[in-house]
Amino acid sequence: MINNMQEYTLTVFTEDKTGILSRVIAIITRRHFDIKSITVSPSSMEGIYRFTIMVVLEEEQVRKLTDQIEKQVDVLKAFYYDNSQIIHQEIALYKVPTEAFYDGDSVEKMIRRHNARILSIEKEYIVIEKTGHRTETEALLNDLREVGIYEFVRSGRVAIVKPMERLKNYLKSIEGQE
Repeated sequence: MINNMQEYTLTVFTEDKTGILSRVIAIITRRHFDIKSITVSPSSMEGIYRFTIMVVLEEEQVRKLTDQIEKQVDVLKAFYYDNSQIIHQEIALYKVPTEAFYDGDSVEKMIRRHNARILSIEKEYIVIEKTGHRTETEALLNDLREVGIYEFVRSGRVAIVKPMERLKNYLKSIEGQE
Protein backbone atom coordinates (compact mmCIF):
# COMPACT_ATOMS: atom_id res chain seq x y z
CA MET A 1 0.00 0.00 0.00
CA ILE A 2 1.39 3.40 -1.02
CA ASN A 3 1.46 6.08 1.65
CA ASN A 4 0.25 9.34 0.07
CA MET A 5 0.36 11.47 3.21
CA GLN A 6 0.85 15.17 2.59
CA GLU A 7 0.07 18.53 4.13
CA TYR A 8 -3.46 19.82 3.64
CA THR A 9 -4.96 23.06 4.84
CA LEU A 10 -8.61 23.01 5.84
CA THR A 11 -10.51 26.28 5.66
CA VAL A 12 -13.70 26.16 7.69
CA PHE A 13 -16.22 29.02 7.72
CA THR A 14 -18.48 29.10 10.76
CA GLU A 15 -20.99 31.25 12.54
CA ASP A 16 -19.75 32.91 15.72
CA LYS A 17 -21.16 30.32 18.15
CA THR A 18 -19.81 29.11 21.49
CA GLY A 19 -18.43 25.56 21.35
CA ILE A 20 -17.87 25.28 17.60
CA LEU A 21 -14.08 25.20 18.01
CA SER A 22 -14.22 22.25 20.41
CA ARG A 23 -16.66 20.40 18.12
CA VAL A 24 -14.42 20.84 15.08
CA ILE A 25 -11.36 19.71 17.04
CA ALA A 26 -13.29 16.71 18.37
CA ILE A 27 -14.16 15.59 14.84
CA ILE A 28 -10.47 15.58 13.96
CA THR A 29 -9.09 14.02 17.14
CA ARG A 30 -11.84 11.39 17.35
CA ARG A 31 -10.35 9.95 14.16
CA HIS A 32 -6.86 10.02 15.74
CA PHE A 33 -5.67 12.66 13.28
CA ASP A 34 -3.04 15.11 14.47
CA ILE A 35 -3.59 18.85 14.06
CA LYS A 36 -0.27 20.42 13.05
CA SER A 37 -1.58 23.96 13.48
CA ILE A 38 -4.85 25.81 13.91
CA THR A 39 -5.67 29.47 13.59
CA VAL A 40 -9.07 31.08 14.07
CA SER A 41 -9.96 34.62 13.06
CA PRO A 42 -12.82 36.70 11.74
CA SER A 43 -13.28 36.28 7.98
CA SER A 44 -13.80 39.06 5.46
CA MET A 45 -17.57 38.75 6.09
CA GLU A 46 -18.97 40.18 9.31
CA GLY A 47 -20.16 37.55 11.78
CA ILE A 48 -18.39 34.68 10.03
CA TYR A 49 -15.22 33.11 11.39
CA ARG A 50 -12.50 31.31 9.51
CA PHE A 51 -10.61 28.32 10.90
CA THR A 52 -7.34 27.47 9.18
CA ILE A 53 -6.28 23.95 10.15
CA MET A 54 -3.17 22.17 8.91
CA VAL A 55 -3.13 18.36 8.89
CA VAL A 56 -0.98 15.67 7.30
CA LEU A 57 -3.27 13.03 5.78
CA GLU A 58 -4.08 11.15 2.60
CA GLU A 59 -6.47 12.96 0.26
CA GLU A 60 -9.31 10.49 0.84
CA GLN A 61 -8.99 11.02 4.60
CA VAL A 62 -9.01 14.81 4.33
CA ARG A 63 -11.99 14.71 1.95
CA LYS A 64 -14.01 12.61 4.42
CA LEU A 65 -12.87 14.80 7.31
CA THR A 66 -13.99 17.94 5.48
CA ASP A 67 -17.39 16.35 4.79
CA GLN A 68 -17.81 15.47 8.48
CA ILE A 69 -16.87 18.98 9.63
CA GLU A 70 -19.33 20.47 7.16
CA LYS A 71 -22.18 18.48 8.76
CA GLN A 72 -21.88 20.52 11.96
CA VAL A 73 -24.84 22.85 12.45
CA ASP A 74 -22.86 26.08 12.82
CA VAL A 75 -20.36 25.26 10.04
CA LEU A 76 -21.28 27.13 6.88
CA LYS A 77 -18.70 25.57 4.54
CA ALA A 78 -15.40 23.70 4.68
CA PHE A 79 -12.76 23.36 1.99
CA TYR A 80 -9.40 21.58 1.82
CA TYR A 81 -6.32 22.52 -0.20
CA ASP A 82 -2.87 21.15 -0.81
CA ASN A 83 0.13 23.47 -0.51
CA SER A 84 0.16 24.27 -4.24
CA GLN A 85 -3.31 25.84 -3.92
CA ILE A 86 -2.55 28.28 -1.10
CA ILE A 87 -0.20 31.03 -0.06
CA HIS A 88 0.69 30.48 3.58
CA GLN A 89 2.89 31.88 6.33
CA GLU A 90 3.57 31.58 10.03
CA ILE A 91 5.07 34.11 12.39
CA ALA A 92 7.70 33.26 14.99
CA LEU A 93 9.09 35.28 17.88
CA TYR A 94 12.48 34.61 19.44
CA LYS A 95 13.80 36.08 22.70
CA VAL A 96 17.60 36.03 22.77
CA PRO A 97 20.03 37.36 25.38
CA THR A 98 21.33 40.84 24.64
CA GLU A 99 24.85 39.51 25.25
CA ALA A 100 24.56 37.50 22.02
CA PHE A 101 25.02 40.80 20.16
CA TYR A 102 28.17 41.82 22.06
CA ASP A 103 30.60 39.73 20.01
CA GLY A 104 30.68 41.58 16.74
CA ASP A 105 28.04 41.49 14.03
CA SER A 106 27.57 37.73 13.53
CA VAL A 107 24.06 37.65 15.09
CA GLU A 108 23.04 40.75 13.16
CA LYS A 109 24.20 39.10 9.92
CA MET A 110 22.29 35.95 10.88
CA ILE A 111 19.10 37.97 11.35
CA ARG A 112 19.57 39.67 7.99
CA ARG A 113 20.35 36.36 6.26
CA HIS A 114 17.05 34.95 7.55
CA ASN A 115 15.10 38.12 6.60
CA ALA A 116 14.05 38.54 10.23
CA ARG A 117 13.70 41.79 12.13
CA ILE A 118 14.23 43.07 15.65
CA LEU A 119 11.00 44.05 17.42
CA SER A 120 12.25 45.05 20.85
CA ILE A 121 15.57 45.75 22.52
CA GLU A 122 15.61 45.43 26.28
CA LYS A 123 18.46 45.41 28.76
CA GLU A 124 18.38 41.61 29.25
CA TYR A 125 17.01 40.40 25.91
CA ILE A 126 16.15 41.19 22.31
CA VAL A 127 12.96 40.01 20.58
CA ILE A 128 13.28 38.94 16.95
CA GLU A 129 10.41 38.30 14.52
CA LYS A 130 10.50 35.97 11.52
CA THR A 131 7.62 35.44 9.10
CA GLY A 132 7.75 32.55 6.66
CA HIS A 133 7.16 28.85 6.22
CA ARG A 134 7.77 26.47 9.11
CA THR A 135 11.10 25.34 7.64
CA GLU A 136 12.29 28.96 7.58
CA THR A 137 11.29 29.71 11.17
CA GLU A 138 12.89 26.43 12.27
CA ALA A 139 16.12 27.29 10.44
CA LEU A 140 16.44 30.58 12.33
CA LEU A 141 15.62 28.81 15.60
CA ASN A 142 18.40 26.30 14.98
CA ASP A 143 20.90 29.07 14.23
CA LEU A 144 19.87 31.08 17.30
CA ARG A 145 20.30 28.04 19.55
CA GLU A 146 24.02 28.32 18.88
CA VAL A 147 24.14 31.83 20.42
CA GLY A 148 21.50 31.23 23.11
CA ILE A 149 17.76 31.60 23.20
CA TYR A 150 15.40 32.27 26.11
CA GLU A 151 12.04 31.78 24.44
CA PHE A 152 10.52 30.73 21.13
CA VAL A 153 6.89 30.80 19.99
CA ARG A 154 5.33 30.23 16.58
CA SER A 155 1.81 30.92 15.37
CA GLY A 156 -0.36 28.54 13.45
CA ARG A 157 -0.56 28.68 9.69
CA VAL A 158 -2.43 31.52 8.07
CA ALA A 159 -3.36 30.95 4.44
CA ILE A 160 -4.99 32.63 1.49
CA VAL A 161 -6.44 30.44 -1.24
CA LYS A 162 -5.14 30.79 -4.81
CA PRO A 163 -8.13 29.37 -6.75
CA MET A 164 -10.65 32.16 -6.24
CA GLU A 165 -13.66 30.83 -8.12
CA ARG A 166 -14.65 28.21 -5.53
CA LEU A 167 -14.50 30.66 -2.67
CA LYS A 168 -16.07 33.54 -4.60
CA ASN A 169 -19.01 31.39 -5.67
CA TYR A 170 -19.57 30.19 -2.13
CA LEU A 171 -19.42 33.70 -0.65
CA LYS A 172 -21.87 34.96 -3.28
CA SER A 173 -24.27 32.15 -2.38
CA ILE A 174 -24.12 33.17 1.30
CA GLU A 175 -24.75 36.83 0.47
CA GLY A 176 -27.73 35.80 -1.65
CA GLN A 177 -29.30 34.01 1.33
CA GLU A 178 -29.23 37.11 3.56
